[in-house]
Amino acid sequence: MATATLPRPASSSAHLLVLLLGTAIFLNYVDRGAVGIAAPLMTRELRLTPEAYGVAFSAFFWVYAPVQLFTGRLCDRFSVYTLLGLGILLWAGSTLLTAFAGGFASLLVLRVMLGIGESISFPGSTKIIARHVPAEQRGMANAIVATGIALGPAAGTLAGGLILATWGWRAIFLVFGAVTLLWLAPWRSAVRSMSAEDRAEAGPPVPVSALVGKWSLWSMAIVHCLGNYCFYFLLAWLPSFLVKSRGFSITEMTLLATIGYAVQAACALSYGRFSDWWTCSGRSEAACRRWMMVASQSAAAVAILGLSLAHGAIAIGLLLCLAGAASASLSLNLFAIGQMFAGARAAGTWMGFQNAIGNTSGIFGPILTGFIVQRAGYDSAFVVTAAIAAAGAVWWAVCVPKIEQVELPAAP
Repeated sequence: MATATLPRPASSSAHLLVLLLGTAIFLNYVDRGAVGIAAPLMTRELRLTPEAYGVAFSAFFWVYAPVQLFTGRLCDRFSVYTLLGLGILLWAGSTLLTAFAGGFASLLVLRVMLGIGESISFPGSTKIIARHVPAEQRGMANAIVATGIALGPAAGTLAGGLILATWGWRAIFLVFGAVTLLWLAPWRSAVRSMSAEDRAEAGPPVPVSALVGKWSLWSMAIVHCLGNYCFYFLLAWLPSFLVKSRGFSITEMTLLATIGYAVQAACALSYGRFSDWWTCSGRSEAACRRWMMVASQSAAAVAILGLSLAHGAIAIGLLLCLAGAASASLSLNLFAIGQMFAGARAAGTWMGFQNAIGNTSGIFGPILTGFIVQRAGYDSAFVVTAAIAAAGAVWWAVCVPKIEQVELPAAP
């Protein structure tokens, strides 16, 4: 096997980049989840059926998933820092314009534009972390990104719910889009202050043909899809479920959903610190991350199945906390393990492929759920999702191969 090139110890500029990446991912999930928060009022004003809403929600993933095959490759060939800034500019503009959507067609187009803009997020952040962060700090670096994944829906749900109750659904997109645009200023400053050595690309990219035949890549893509199905199910349907099926007010829905995401954020940081401690102690990082995923997918199955049976606020709140704790492990380890398999040279292409396949669940999941909800109710949709989470636990245990850097062709 080719010898892996270890990254240099993380510099102060690398620490700043990781913090800004966590902020970008936070804004990513604020913006992509805004339509779910707006749904209780938006679907009524725009006269969207559950099936039409499911199609509009999934439109984001029609391009977000497949375009990552392209953007991931771009991250390995060109300046990942510039590409990330351009992507955020596009998705912030799409979020702003959603405030002016007049019906199904315009909402569909804007969701597609949002998907194109956000497609750079995870290939780009994975590439930067793989290049700048050493293995013994990989847990916390990815935990900061994972915290953004959790706090985005938490803050988006809390702020969006309050805006929804006060000013209506269109104001959500105006505020969220404007805030995202502000991120570009510190990012440009941080990149401009980096040394030429830090900005330089780490050698020629690995050929795509050297990766697509690896079972490790396909196994990660499939299990990524199983885990994302559950996460996106809650992101898209939880607000409407709590309001329409369980009878909570918008304010009560906001507080319940926010609790689960807050737990997810706290757990992500705890898991990151734990995994770095485990690695520094000389134990197997690979074994730690694999069994964290088996446990978290099992916990997700229990939480989602429980939600189909629960009706009281306390029971639902506790189950959402369990779901949040499970999702924290998912968002931390999917990317950390991808970095372990790919190494710095192939990280962009690898994560572009893994995330592209992994996010196909965002295409078919909302449509399938809309079909189930319209014909059999919310509870049936939760049972189906719990079964998918359980399948993910089994897959992590027996189908993901030994976690180590794959053999790559030597750099010329």
